[in-house]
Amino acid sequence: MTDAPSRSSSQLIERKLATILSADVAEFSRLMGEDEEQTLRVFRGHKKIFESLVATHRGRIFNTAGDAILAEFSSTVEAVRCATDVQPALRTRNDQLPPNRQVRFRIGMNLGDVMIQGEDLLGDGVNVAARLQTAAEPGGICISGSVYDQIRNKLALSFYSLGERSYKNIQQPVRTFSIVEAEGGNVLPAPKERGSRKATAVWLAVGLLIVLVAGFGAYALHQRGKIQNAPAGAVIANVAPQPAPPSQAIVAQPANASTVKPAPPAPQPRAKVIAPAKVKPDATEKHSGRYDGLYSGPVCYAKTRVLPARCYDAEGVIRGDKITGSWPMPNESGITMTLDGRITPSGDVTIFMHSDRADGTRVTTINLTGTVRDGSIDAAGTFLRGRPANLTWHLGRDTSH
Repeated sequence: MTDAPSRSSSQLIERKLATILSADVAEFSRLMGEDEEQTLRVFRGHKKIFESLVATHRGRIFNTAGDAILAEFSSTVEAVRCATDVQPALRTRNDQLPPNRQVRFRIGMNLGDVMIQGEDLLGDGVNVAARLQTAAEPGGICISGSVYDQIRNKLALSFYSLGERSYKNIQQPVRTFSIVEAEGGNVLPAPKERGSRKATAVWLAVGLLIVLVAGFGAYALHQRGKIQNAPAGAVIANVAPQPAPPSQAIVAQPANASTVKPAPPAPQPRAKVIAPAKVKPDATEKHSGRYDGLYSGPVCYAKTRVLPARCYDAEGVIRGDKITGSWPMPNESGITMTLDGRITPSGDVTIFMHSDRADGTRVTTINLTGTVRDGSIDAAGTFLRGRPANLTWHLGRDTSH
């Protein structure tokens, strides 16, 4: 009697779909080589914040090795929220250190099928996340197309398409995106263009230069021959080489220029009109009444190379020589924008705006200057890395009485 055939080992492998977050420290070997003890102290502090935010977003860290962290999430949206919370939180800590001593994580994220082995996860779903992490800049986040498809209409983020990229030991190219702006206006570093594309453009330019030099050399030899063979006493006109007509002009085009195209910005959830700001006037203020009133209108951030233009409605109150306001940021849970400013008797206005999380963490600041004229406030300035911002508000009702 023969024994019943045993189940193959493949039948014993349990699988599931999960969003994997892979992170490691950029230049960790250099940092350790320069100062092991300080690097380890900073890394441990960063790791505690990382672990806390993973737990907050209902994730689980399933593997750590050296400076690497691997976490899994059942929700892709929560996984990305975790990553976009981690980087600004760690940047706040890094800002207290010299630039060459900052411990900055690179994060890669992928949604894929994984194999379960005890508490660990294995397979291409994990490997792709690890490869995407290598494409991210220090302090940045790169995600796969599978993650992008899940979150593009659910989170107020801006992305930069890196096209389909081939990664070591990954059989198929991976659609790759870099998150360049997170909720709350936090700007993240985007990967630079690949060196191969730049090198191709350089070689094309060099080739064009060689063609032009060779053409000029041939023309010079031709002119020299005319002079040497001319009859005695003949006068040779000094004719400069004429530029080729437009139809013959040589134009260097970057190779494969259409291979990587920035994806259109992810649709932003439509901002809702904000309820009137609740501002209590100070009884000690001097009320001139000249500009007093409730002003409202759009606050706009200009389009940049990688970020789309964005506007939302807000409002503030002028009383005497002060303008104040406070409102929850649209589509950015737990973040409040506060406005304070001064108005001179001639109508010049200086405005300071800052957004903060519920725990008091500062997200961004915007300084604006402008004027109050004929019932309108027009002010402009910049924030983050020089991104233009402006405010155009109109008087809604008089609050001076």
